[in-house]
Amino acid sequence: MSQRISDRLVLSNGIVVLVTENPTADIIAARCFFAGGERVQTSTKSGLTHLAASLMTRGTERSSSLEIAEQVESIGASLGTECSSDYFLLSLKTISSDFHDMLLLGSEILRSPSYPESELALEKRLTIQSIRSQQERPFTIAYDHLQHLMYGDHPYGFPSLGTESSVCNLTRNDLVNFHQTYLRPDQMVVSIAGKISPEQAHSLVGEAFGDWKKPHQPTVIATPPPIFQPRLITHEQDTQQAIVIIGYPAPSVSSPDYAALKIISTYLGNGLSSRLFVELREKRGLAYEVSAFYPTRLEASQFVAYMGTASQNTGIALEGLRHECERLATIAITNEELAICKSKLLGQYALGKQTNGQIAQVYGWYEVMGLGLEFDRQFVEAIEGVTETDVQNVAQKYFVTPAISIAGSADALKQVK
Repeated sequence: MSQRISDRLVLSNGIVVLVTENPTADIIAARCFFAGGERVQTSTKSGLTHLAASLMTRGTERSSSLEIAEQVESIGASLGTECSSDYFLLSLKTISSDFHDMLLLGSEILRSPSYPESELALEKRLTIQSIRSQQERPFTIAYDHLQHLMYGDHPYGFPSLGTESSVCNLTRNDLVNFHQTYLRPDQMVVSIAGKISPEQAHSLVGEAFGDWKKPHQPTVIATPPPIFQPRLITHEQDTQQAIVIIGYPAPSVSSPDYAALKIISTYLGNGLSSRLFVELREKRGLAYEVSAFYPTRLEASQFVAYMGTASQNTGIALEGLRHECERLATIAITNEELAICKSKLLGQYALGKQTNGQIAQVYGWYEVMGLGLEFDRQFVEAIEGVTETDVQNVAQKYFVTPAISIAGSADALKQVK
């Protein structure tokens, strides 16, 4: 795929514009990122950013929810909004000839959402239904409990949908305040990939967003420090399968240990050849499902390993998860294992930048996280440079005492109390 990333352009109101010209298909994808995301929430208003994302396409000062939907669907385009740990996002994709109109619609949605009361009431009901249905899933319960042990009052520890209580109490005024405070041009990155030149893209973004004035007050995102509680929490639920999750505090994406932890995450939990899958499922038959992950976060992250197991195996499942993580501190990964992990990780990374949507997503994400376009190259170099000793040192540093969360039957929980 022919890709040419333009010089990074900053408009006078602070908007950063990134363009990757790719003329191979008549499609353009755009991602409009805003810094902040779920980490701007307080516990009493958790779920606010999810609700804002759900409602943003439901009406503007000029267009109704139906008019927006008809404009998008009549040309076969896609448009949506979402919120993640560290950013708020509007995504759109269309053929080249319709991109101008869709970008103007995206601008209208981002700049003047009306948050209609009728749509707000409906979305709050739907969100509360989703929260209730999730609370019937042992994994969600166990993971939510783990997040509280990992983060305390830091917003990363709040459930992304919020709680029944917090969602019930959210008002239209909360949404308006969120919009005015955090969705502003000087916190925005527009990343575009597709059949468009940088000059065309700069002109269109300038037309759509150039007259958007940034507020005088600077944005301050102040989060409380995470409070890690390395203890066991259990939840009794009448279920055949127990969910066992362990979590170790882990550093942000800007840490020099980031690349080694990504290698460990690949080694332990990525796919059918991963260490956890082979040792705990294939060899010992303990796991219905087993994996590990290490999210890329702007602030303190976490390294999580989890397993679904039969109730009678809960105790040995917990021991197995801890053993496989913590053994890396004493038994070095082999040169061959490390090479396989690097190859797998970098192969998946390359495959994740194939479509215009993926390209716009990755580069815009790097920019809004403050990493810059050069992180694309730096990440590959950092992974290639990780040694067996780096892996062992990082395991010794972080895999010490985890927080543990288990959901299962009374018989399952007896094994670990």
